Amino acid sequence: MTDTLDLHRLSAQTVTPEGFAPFGVVLTPMEDGTPFTAEEAVLDVSNGIPRFYLMHLADKAPEFTRVTRHLETTQTLMAVGDVSWSIAVAPPGVDAPSPDDLRAFVIPPRTAITMRKGTWHAGPFFAEPSMDFVNLELDDTNVTDHHNHRLDDAHGVRVVIVGG
Repeated sequence: MTDTLDLHRLSAQTVTPEGFAPFGVVLTPMEDGTPFTAEEAVLDVSNGIPRFYLMHLADKAPEFTRVTRHLETTQTLMAVGDVSWSIAVAPPGVDAPSPDDLRAFVIPPRTAITMRKGTWHAGPFFAEPSMDFVNLELDDTNVTDHHNHRLDDAHGVRVVIVGG
């Protein structure tokens, strides 16, 4: 079925705090004892039980036809190990994102992102056969707060992330 879809290429840029600001916060290492600032992740896990776990993913080539959002929680992701990965996002507040709403980012090693509530996303994507990620969300996020939008059905496209 994906052979009949138009290909939408999405150019990935290395994540920066400014570039990622509409979607969330970028976290990089800081000295212990550094006072809290607005540039850090402002987490909202108040609508349930926080779940902090290591998520194992396999075979995640950078292409997709569906984006997902979580309306009840922020979500923080960081790769385990010294490997870059990528993610596609669309802003919160958009009910049905179009391919033009999407942005792709390469997340370097030792960098985490926290997505705002309602940020549409696809990924993480990576070149390795499998990777592990630190994931902070709610205990039932993938059961009760997993809202999908099909770009193939709505726009007839398959999105491929290139570059970065």
